[in-house]
Amino acid sequence: MMINMLRGAISAVGLLAMTVVASAAGTVEILSTAGCGCCVAWSRHLQENGYATKLKYLPAGDLWNRKMKAGLREGLTSCHTGLIDGYVVEGHVPAREVARLLKERPDAIGLVVPDMPSGSPGMGEPGPNSEPYKVLLLRRDGSTEIFASYP
Repeated sequence: MMINMLRGAISAVGLLAMTVVASAAGTVEILSTAGCGCCVAWSRHLQENGYATKLKYLPAGDLWNRKMKAGLREGLTSCHTGLIDGYVVEGHVPAREVARLLKERPDAIGLVVPDMPSGSPGMGEPGPNSEPYKVLLLRRDGSTEIFASYP
């Protein structure tokens, strides 16, 4: 009987810890156009790393306008735009860089992975044919700096 109570307590603690991790990660609103499979795959990548996601499909022109209003510019865009806790996360940014952004809280618009590099989250598995890419920190003045690099 005591062992069953102990097992129950351990299970409850484990469930509570998983809930705290997931809620600490937050919800990412993902703006995309309907039918984009890599946007769905990036959403799944975030979910696998503790984030809740909410996909919102927009017509292409409306999506572009939202990107520009958020502070992005041509050359720094991808197929989807994530919004979390006051930051923009543009493109196939790895979940660990989103976590770092939220932990460090730089004075910035957010993170950007321009284009759609092969092997980035949502763009297939990393492997020998993966493209190297950089995660850029987009400052409020429009300048960028390298936040992380992936081979």
